Amino acid sequence: MELRQLGYFVTVAEELHFGRAAERLHIVQSAVSQQVRRLERELGAELFDRAPRQVRLTAAGERLLPEARAVLAAAERARAAVGARPPGLRLGTCTGLGEHLERVLAHFAGRAPGVPVELVSTGAGERLARVADGRLDAAFVRAAVPVPGVRVVPLWRDPLVAVVPAGHPVAARAEADLTDLAEVPLALTARRANPALVDLVVGACHTAGFTPVRGPVGGSLQDNLATIGAGAAPLWTVVYASHARLLRGPRVAFVPFAAELALETGLAVPDGARRGAAPLDGFLAACEAAARDLGQD
Repeated sequence: MELRQLGYFVTVAEELHFGRAAERLHIVQSAVSQQVRRLERELGAELFDRAPRQVRLTAAGERLLPEARAVLAAAERARAAVGARPPGLRLGTCTGLGEHLERVLAHFAGRAPGVPVELVSTGAGERLARVADGRLDAAFVRAAVPVPGVRVVPLWRDPLVAVVPAGHPVAARAEADLTDLAEVPLALTARRANPALVDLVVGACHTAGFTPVRGPVGGSLQDNLATIGAGAAPLWTVVYASHARLLRGPRVAFVPFAAELALETGLAVPDGARRGAAPLDGFLAACEAAARDLGQD
């Protein structure tokens, strides 16, 4: 049994989707599937129920998940105890940061040249847990529910934009009205994966006077964009405006909403973290500088 295999298992368990897990791990999906299969063979148990449209943990997988997390946390503590961790900043990231992350890292490089930043992509709850127990120095979060041992420093608001097929009438407009999309199926992540985002979008639709037509649930962002761009059936979704600027393509259009939909982005840091503690102090300053840049755009 390898730590890598346990890490892959935990990521798939959090995403309940092999494609999204591979995106988080920055490797191909086949490698994730292969390593999880090897772990299952070694343990002699199926860890996931791989239905055609849904991946679920089996009873064995449910029992293994907390143990796997404990092993990974222990391994991290062991590395730290012998000084195996290189100096730098361990930063949890969230989807859709786009140009914001580039700006923050550029500002930080100017303030702390030569200090490495390790980017860790994981679920929102896991990010907060890792900040609380010291496995992460800080983490970007959106609309986060506070947890003991962590405080969230507000940074900026992240507006959403509609993603529609390039040939849809809304694509030619300067702004999208939600009512123009009332009859078009909405492709959105499962609520358990991002409750704040789903509640914001679905709630805005209800406020506009309609219940969104259910489209594909889950799937990776790239999959959804490809499906929308193919135009075989009309679909729409949402992405963060800062991310949309990095996703431009000829088959889809990114249209701002007439009535802004946005989530607050903040930086989760240990509750006892104080100004003057490098490199976190420099990173907070970099975040504040990037937020000021947004106000000047």
